[in-house]
Amino acid sequence: MSLNVYAFTCGWLTLPAALLLAGEKGSLTVPVPSYLIEHPKGRAIFDSGLHVDTQTDPERRLGRLSSFHTVGFKPGEEIAARLESLDVAPSKVDFIINSHLHFDHCGGNEQLPNATLLIQRREWEAGHNAELIESVYYDPHDYDHGHKVKMIDGEHDVFGDGSVVCIPTHGHTPGHQSLRVRIGNDEVVMTGDACYLQRTLDNFHLPTAMYDRDQMLESIRRLRALRDGGAMIITGHDPDLWKTIPQAPERLAAVRGAA
Repeated sequence: MSLNVYAFTCGWLTLPAALLLAGEKGSLTVPVPSYLIEHPKGRAIFDSGLHVDTQTDPERRLGRLSSFHTVGFKPGEEIAARLESLDVAPSKVDFIINSHLHFDHCGGNEQLPNATLLIQRREWEAGHNAELIESVYYDPHDYDHGHKVKMIDGEHDVFGDGSVVCIPTHGHTPGHQSLRVRIGNDEVVMTGDACYLQRTLDNFHLPTAMYDRDQMLESIRRLRALRDGGAMIITGHDPDLWKTIPQAPERLAAVRGAA
């Protein structure tokens, strides 16, 4: 069975470096990644990027988050346009797999109207808990669009053949998940915000903001074990690593060792 993966850059964010690396000075400009997985049994998007409203009025869309996030997001970089550049209709996406429910990972969900949302149960429940909406910076406007929702607990084999597997990597948020994909003989893991940067993976240099420090450390250990087992790890917002990742229309393939 053939499987193709495409990486998209759905905008950029500039934010204080200390948010991603505790104690770091200055700012970082980081990519907002999204991925299309084409499998013989269907299409899935892993993280959908920013909401299109942030192209024109980020302050209104992001509210208090706009005070420490500067958005660089142009027309044509939204997930629908990225898909259409590959002649894939957004209405033909079968699954949205959100790593978690923060604005830069699920803001494009609305553009994928017919997809089933695959989300960890504890993340979906957290995103509808009034206290956590406030403290963990959720915004239901990003993810409450009437999609069919399939809540999952722990690992989930998306297509039933072991090639695309959601893996729990809690800590950044209550129910964060990463995605393990087998491309030919290679294994690639998209971490989402379980691990922002290569420095986090290498040195356990944690961010300032996280929901549960112990769980995040355990998730990083799991990702390191996968790396040590031969998987390529694509950390969530690393601008240097991202330069090495082929962008659509080139397939994400033959990239083993690029990290």
